[in-house]
This record gives sequence, C-alpha cells and structure tokens, in this order.
Amino acid sequence: MRIKSLRIENLRNLERAEILPHPGFNVFFGGNGAGKTSILEAVVVLSRGRSFRTTQASELIGHCGKLFRIYAETVSQDRVERKQGLERSGSHWRARKDGQDLAQLSQLTRVLPLVLMEPNSHLLVSGSPEIRRKYLDWGLFHVEPEFLDTYRRFAKILKQRNAALRYRQDKVLESIDEVFCELGMRLDAMRKSYCNSVGRHVEALIEQLSPELEGFSLEYQQGWTRQTLKEALAENRDSDLLRGATGFGPHRGDISLLLQGAPARNRLSRGEQKILAAALLLSQADILSNNGEKPLILLDDLASEFDQIHFESVLQRALEIGGQVWLTGIQNCKTAVEHKVFHVEHGRVQEMV
Repeated sequence: MRIKSLRIENLRNLERAEILPHPGFNVFFGGNGAGKTSILEAVVVLSRGRSFRTTQASELIGHCGKLFRIYAETVSQDRVERKQGLERSGSHWRARKDGQDLAQLSQLTRVLPLVLMEPNSHLLVSGSPEIRRKYLDWGLFHVEPEFLDTYRRFAKILKQRNAALRYRQDKVLESIDEVFCELGMRLDAMRKSYCNSVGRHVEALIEQLSPELEGFSLEYQQGWTRQTLKEALAENRDSDLLRGATGFGPHRGDISLLLQGAPARNRLSRGEQKILAAALLLSQADILSNNGEKPLILLDDLASEFDQIHFESVLQRALEIGGQVWLTGIQNCKTAVEHKVFHVEHGRVQEMV
C-alpha cells in the first residue's frame, strides 16, 4: 500500500499541505516544531482514526476553523486505487471512502495499514501490558479476518460480566461465563499464534539490528494461570465479586520479553529497549507484507533515537520490506536510494528539487 497524494487542512500548524510522495522513500526535514511529526500524525489519524500523540481530537485542530481534514489517494500492490478522507471536530467525525460515507473508522484502517516508529516506541518494551496487547491486536486486525468480530464480542461480554459482578447477579454470571470462556479462548488462540509468528521474525531481526542482544526470547502470557479459563473464573469468583471486576482472561494478557531468562525491561538500557521495539515493529511490518499488503512505514525522528550504526540498520531494514517509507528528521538524510525530499518550515511543506 502506498499514498499517491496527501492533503492536510488545519491540523495543528499545518494550515494547508499538499504532498505527492515518492512510491518508495520520502524524507521530511526541518527544525523542531516545524510540523514534520504532524504530517505523520495526519497519516496515522487517517488510518486509525486517532492520534498517537493525544487522545483528544480537539487538540489536533488548528487556528483556521473548527475542524481538520485529511484526504489521500492510495494504490494497493495489485494496483487498486482508492480515495479516502476524514474530517473531525472535537466530538464529531465524518469519513468517506471512494465517495461513500463510512459507519466505522475501522473501514479506513483496512485500506491504509501502517507501522509507526516514534520516540515513545520503547514503551512497547518498558510500558504497561495494555500497550503490548494493542500491538498484538492491531497486527491481528490486518492478518486474521475473524479477529475484529471476536474482539468486539469479547469486549461486550466482558463489560456485561463486570456489571453482573458489581450487582452480584449470580444467575447472570452463570449464563455469561460460558460465552465469556468461548470467546476468551478463541481470542487467546489468535493472539498466541500471532505472537509466535512475531517471535520468529524478531529473533531473526535481532541478529541483523543488534547482535549484542543475543539470548532474547518472546512468548505470550494468556492472562490466567489455570489450565482452562473456566477453571480460573470458578476459582476466583469470590475475589471477582469483591472487586466488582473480572481478574482473569485475555484482557489481562501480555507479551513476555526476556533476555537470557530475565525480563528485558530490567536488563536493557533505554537505547537497547528502542532497538528491541524497532525489531518488534519491523517484524509486524514483515508479517503484514507476507500476508499480501506491504504497510506504510512511518519513522519519526529516527536519527535522534539511535546512533549512526543502528539508524542505518533500522532504515535499511525498513526499506528492504519494500513498502513506502516516510522518515522525519532535523537534517536531510543522505542516501543513494531513490527518494523525494520535503522541507518543512512553520507548517509549510515544500518539495526539494
């Protein structure tokens, strides 16, 4: 998947920007606060419906109106061209694909899959389990057709079970638990399979990006300790009733990242965590590519995150995947690879000739 053209209106300091990117490699450079990251942010919002920098859509709106607009023309690997757009105010949104209004933002995401690497990506290693669950679920969304329906049904039944716990509705719990276990085990199996695939890719990438991280391993933790989810729910019914919430299930799942048998977050420096996070994200891009559609790869301020050797290794691997790569930085990137360069200054984007 690649973007043929991108138009951004009134998003942060980007009053109006029109970009015709290279099908392969694109570099956006300029000073701090120029608007480079906001360009990538616009692409992420168009794909995922939300920003990676804030949870408040109102914070994205610039000073030239009460909403922002993003519009892109894309082309897939099998040369299917699409047009998609999103406009959003603080509390309302409207999305269109090929001239048709969309009912769900997830319909945009399937059209524009992407992998984002940004300064906070190290939280994939050192942050909360929720961050790693989202990483797994985003990958599954693109490679497992049944995932989205299963995930939504499980989220609904989890909400119902928690309500039944708060109101101590024992008979309701008995009827809910059977469905909860069925959906939970199905979701768990998807995550475990995908996590195994990620693990195989990461171990190979570690050798290329950072051989000093030898001894790394990865495995999925399902979110309960007993052999079956049904047993875990039964054993912990009293504690769940006391808390008014479900303590065990796939909503407590995590990825265990180990280095020579110890938690990676405790053994790795911040720089090494960033390298590991890069391997996880590039592995996800590899998996997506192998499933038929190469994702857009966004690399925000990569040069400031790594030394020169690791910067070149990560960028080279991103380019080898074969999708469209967008790189931002304070300075222009010198490379022999055919590419386009855009200078960003005070919210204005100009292609360099």
